[in-house]
Amino acid sequence: MRKCINLTFTICFLSIIISKHSFAQTTTSDNGLQQSTFNNAVNLYYTSLGEESSLFNGPEYYFYDPHIKGNAYFLDNNGFATGSVYYDGMLYNGVPMLYDLYSDKVVTLLHNHYSKFSLLNERVKNFDYLDHHFVNINTDTINNTANMKPGFYDELYNGKSQVLVKRSKDIQTITSGTAENYFDLTTKYFFKKNHTYYSISSQGSLINVLKDRKKELQQYIRANQIKFRSDPEEAMVKIASYYDHLTN
Repeated sequence: MRKCINLTFTICFLSIIISKHSFAQTTTSDNGLQQSTFNNAVNLYYTSLGEESSLFNGPEYYFYDPHIKGNAYFLDNNGFATGSVYYDGMLYNGVPMLYDLYSDKVVTLLHNHYSKFSLLNERVKNFDYLDHHFVNINTDTINNTANMKPGFYDELYNGKSQVLVKRSKDIQTITSGTAENYFDLTTKYFFKKNHTYYSISSQGSLINVLKDRKKELQQYIRANQIKFRSDPEEAMVKIASYYDHLTN
């Protein structure tokens, strides 16, 4: 029975890929019909998983008090968007997802597309959501000098070195006048070199980690007008890529 179910959703998934590819070859005037057909194919695939899928386990999820200003979600996206997740040893595509930065949980829907639940973090290897790739870092298994916490990290670059961003939200309270609660975003940057993670707070701290190529990197930064302060994520990716080029 299990093999039959696996075969069913595999066939459905392949039909989605083929349909999606063929959609790209047709005219814009057919986009509405194409999208509808594609959505139906996704629904068929998702429904074929049914309750047999190991994806459908985890605690029930509830939205936050609407009186809290802002929201708890990545990029402030509080509506489900399609993503993919490597969960419990299997890759699932076309999954409706939310990423809760407050609880550091991936949220999805049951096969009925109504009931919300959060995936078990320890079973999530990685996931792709809103054009970002997140990896699950277990800090018990790494050489960690950066005071990192276990959880999901936005992987911006992965070569010989690695650039990670930890995005999280907490709830703050404004006490002047009427007390109001709001979600507040915190962003922390990390760089992995030689299997060790370092916390990065400035261009100087990054160059200090990469001091074996300090002169070349400073020349590269000046020549390419890289500004860490204005765009730390882009700066770290470019510097990491060039450092890997220098040390290959």
